Amino acid sequence: MSNIELGEVQLQFAEIVWREEPVGSGELVKICEKELSWKKPTTYTVLRKLCEKGLLQNQNGTVTSILSREDYYSAKSEQFVEDTFAGSLPAFIAAFTARKKLSRQEMDEIQGMIDAFRKEQ
Repeated sequence: MSNIELGEVQLQFAEIVWREEPVGSGELVKICEKELSWKKPTTYTVLRKLCEKGLLQNQNGTVTSILSREDYYSAKSEQFVEDTFAGSLPAFIAAFTARKKLSRQEMDEIQGMIDAFRKEQ
């Protein structure tokens, strides 16, 4: 994925599309008017910009994502760890747990992921 940067407003819009897709562009205008108090031109401007960024597509009046919500946030997480911790996941976890203690359930979930990754290798 190319590094797609979204501002707060663009992210709110993307969240609506991810939740509603596939969604007709006319219906998207109505949703944005109700949830974001946007006028039609604002909706189409933000849609066009996110299509240009390669996040969304508008084909024959139907809006869908090119990049799923999960893939977007996964890439953002990877980029954060790369930029902030030189790509070291252990360094990230050490920094994260220095101030927030993990619950037993969280530790079990993480251990389950580690076990699953080991089985794949």
